[in-house]
Amino acid sequence: MRVKYTAKMMLVGVLLMLIGTAGVRAEALKPYILGDTPAGDLNQVAGKVKAALKQQGFEIVGSYAPFPKAVVICATNRELKAAAAKAENGGFGVAQRVAITEVDGKLQVSYVNPAYLGTAYGLGRLEGVSAKLKAALGAVQAFGSEKGIDEEKLGPGKYRYGFMMPYFHNVDLLKKHPDYKTAVDTVERNLAAGEGGTKKVYRIDLPGKEVSVFGVALTQGAIDGPDQGDKDTDKEILGIIDYRELRHTAYLPYELMVVGNRVIALQGRYRIALHFPDTKMMGAHGFTKIMSAPWGIKVALETVAGFKREL
Repeated sequence: MRVKYTAKMMLVGVLLMLIGTAGVRAEALKPYILGDTPAGDLNQVAGKVKAALKQQGFEIVGSYAPFPKAVVICATNRELKAAAAKAENGGFGVAQRVAITEVDGKLQVSYVNPAYLGTAYGLGRLEGVSAKLKAALGAVQAFGSEKGIDEEKLGPGKYRYGFMMPYFHNVDLLKKHPDYKTAVDTVERNLAAGEGGTKKVYRIDLPGKEVSVFGVALTQGAIDGPDQGDKDTDKEILGIIDYRELRHTAYLPYELMVVGNRVIALQGRYRIALHFPDTKMMGAHGFTKIMSAPWGIKVALETVAGFKREL
């Protein structure tokens, strides 16, 4: 009798555990955080944001205006560099992107959610980075996806927008060079010349490694220029898919990374979808309206890397 009683109690215990965990759902993460907006015009607020970031130990590595009424600020710190150095292709997440965007006469301060991007790129939750950003800029609400993406479905090799779409590790090899120095010098030279309709925003070197990450603005378009048929500039792409009240300007700029003698970049289809996970395939603001974007981005970054493609 005692054996049967014990077995029943164990079964009840297991059932209670299953019931208790059945409703537990992995945390859903969203791509962006809306911060507090200090008083002032666009340039004044950008200055205050930079000062607040510096006060929390961030290093400002670059900033630019991707289009009128918007400024993007890129920063990094020791935690980001350390996490990026440990993860495969982690350098793509070494820069924290912060945006100030004017929408209907009001300014929005927003930034990429470190927990979201850190999880996606294999850097971890980056709790310290999140805490410092909250202290510097505030954290009013997460946005960029209605329901968010479950943390367990977001990591490298797990997240992709849909069938046949790329994962994080499916990077584009833009160009191979004889060595790291040649690769870096080529990228620097081509960015300085504005090759491929590009502009340099920042460069971050990972300590102790032959890894350099470049922030690249797409100002003119590598194929047919701005405001033409192909949608391959910062302004053109966001002009179509970034239409909701809270803007995704901190999606910019793009990253190009030198790893040893190789120059690589995330595939446009992965990077765009990761930052705009709720975007539909069809419709006025759907991905079909920017079908040329991934190709245009790749051609621009190939040109910066030193690969000349016949168009």
